[in-house]
Amino acid sequence: MRTRIRNIGILAHVDAGKTTLTERFLYLTGATHKRGEVHDGTTVTDFDPQERDRGITIFAAAVSCDWDGHRLNLIDTPGHVDFADEVERALRVLDGAVAVFDAVAGVEPQSESVWRQADRHGVPRIAFVNKLDRAGADLDTAVESIRTRLGAVPLTVQLPIGREDAFTGVVDLVRMRAHAWAAGADTYTEGPVPEELKDEAVCRRRELAESVAELHPAAFEEFCAHGTLTDDALAAALRDLTLSGEAVVVLCGSAYRNRGVEPLLDAVVAYLPAPSDLPPVRGEHPADPDAPFTALAFKVSATPTGRMTYLRVYAGTLRKGDTVLDTTARRTERIARILRVQADRTTEAQQAVAGDIVAVVGPKTARTGATLCAPDAPVLLEPPVSADPVVTVAVEARRGLDTERLAAALARLTEEDPSLVVRTDPESGQTVLSGLGELHLEVAVEKLRRAQGLEVTVGRPRVAYRETVVEGVAGLTYRHVKQDGGAGQFAHVVIDVEPLAEGDFEFRSTVTGGRVPQEFVRAVEGGCRDALAEGPLGAHPVTGVRVTLTDGSTHVKDSSELAFRAAGRFALREALRASRMTLLEPVAEVTVTVPDSVVGTVLGDLAARRGRVTDSTTRGGTAVLTATVPLAELFGYASRLRGRTQGRGTFTTTPSGYVPVG
Repeated sequence: MRTRIRNIGILAHVDAGKTTLTERFLYLTGATHKRGEVHDGTTVTDFDPQERDRGITIFAAAVSCDWDGHRLNLIDTPGHVDFADEVERALRVLDGAVAVFDAVAGVEPQSESVWRQADRHGVPRIAFVNKLDRAGADLDTAVESIRTRLGAVPLTVQLPIGREDAFTGVVDLVRMRAHAWAAGADTYTEGPVPEELKDEAVCRRRELAESVAELHPAAFEEFCAHGTLTDDALAAALRDLTLSGEAVVVLCGSAYRNRGVEPLLDAVVAYLPAPSDLPPVRGEHPADPDAPFTALAFKVSATPTGRMTYLRVYAGTLRKGDTVLDTTARRTERIARILRVQADRTTEAQQAVAGDIVAVVGPKTARTGATLCAPDAPVLLEPPVSADPVVTVAVEARRGLDTERLAAALARLTEEDPSLVVRTDPESGQTVLSGLGELHLEVAVEKLRRAQGLEVTVGRPRVAYRETVVEGVAGLTYRHVKQDGGAGQFAHVVIDVEPLAEGDFEFRSTVTGGRVPQEFVRAVEGGCRDALAEGPLGAHPVTGVRVTLTDGSTHVKDSSELAFRAAGRFALREALRASRMTLLEPVAEVTVTVPDSVVGTVLGDLAARRGRVTDSTTRGGTAVLTATVPLAELFGYASRLRGRTQGRGTFTTTPSGYVPVG
């Protein structure tokens, strides 16, 4: 039996209307009694003071509502690239998603990034082309950008009634009925297709049926037999194609004007999967309340009332007072409370069943990515993967008395956000905080100031450099011999080092005749990995290197895994010093949107920042420039761009790897 739950995320580029759409979902389902607005700072999901001040979503927020007898668990995700890890953790526990696109801009850089993230997780999606009431809005152009830029197969199931300011409703091409919203109305009236749109609607309905028949075998048979598809057959085929990821159902509307939202809610229920539609987690436990309990912790939050751990329950039933096993930490935890979450508000629940997303109070050490399960049925789920930090700042308390408080607050920050890394610089002794971007670190530091009341001094941001091999060495010999009484250490290795075109590190062995036993070969690999932590140019991590163990020898008594690990480490260090190395710096693809009149000024500024322009388009008096720019040159770019464009310029960034420093 299909469970009446939908766990979905709202994904999009910043400012495409995700949060507004979530607010309309909550309002129309009766979960809230007033429409929240981003510009007023009254939204449910953007409840953090920084989100309201900045007008963007920073932290993924979970809310629930009911529609057509189904419980919808929604996660409103950030649209800014600096918070892509929040999206990654959300996608790990979601069953489906609504991808929101701007009807004027179509597919934007971050909407492409989150789409690729959803591809990696195999999350079925439907698309909502938003802001059809804006000047320049065009559904067909936006859909074509989904096809060309995302490589998806869009199936448009609605036809807009009216354009731009005159947009008043949609034609449902599956049922061939019109949904129209009167000015200021919260709900639509249903009626026949307007006479002036009948011919176009019939044409588009046939095109939709033909596209579906090409992709779906059962629909193909019916289409060949009858020359069309029934409403129910078309809807069933659309659902199958959505679940398999072969196609994407596209709807349209204006969330701000409350037009097109109810049909989108219907589509969420009709096309996106229930937990029971998905294969059992790791092939072991089905999404069954009677199966052994299995859940993944995808978010940890420190609140004034205690520590909350957000769980996606994959199987079984969790009850208040239960003892569960944290298989990641190998310890048991007691569940003191189970909470239904509505952004920053919670309500008590006695239990949570397979498919639910809830928060629990009680676990003291469970981290993001931890598996919680029944003690008598242990299982370990794959955790979300955190991206490597690329920007670092030094942080210190202004008052010496606050040093310990700062250390505790930083530990709490990294517990809540695993993409933040805190360490002590070995040379300066400073505490350094690393994250995914300048804004990411700004938000983290501001959180220290606001939530903890700490006065913090922050250094200038620095980027994370890498080192790589340009020209390696062959036949480097290293003998590790140590004799200081008792058993000695002996290991002899010969290695080749060469550049690796793709990937960070590759190790292989061509040793024959058992001259180096297999367990010692693995130890040499471990030592080489140790040596990659610091390169010879500036003690930066080394990437893009292949090491081949070509020969070696052992001592009957003194050889050990420890000795060969040390030999591997010192051999690679020597080899890297002997190789020709180069420094790599992180770069980002920057998309700048500015008025035509200031394009020259902006291009000059990008060139001064060592930017390489890769694309330039103009539409309606606005220029969109795309360039690859070193991340180190982008610090402070937001204020510079505002100044050069009188506040009319905007930009977005997407990490695009490392290149040699030039």
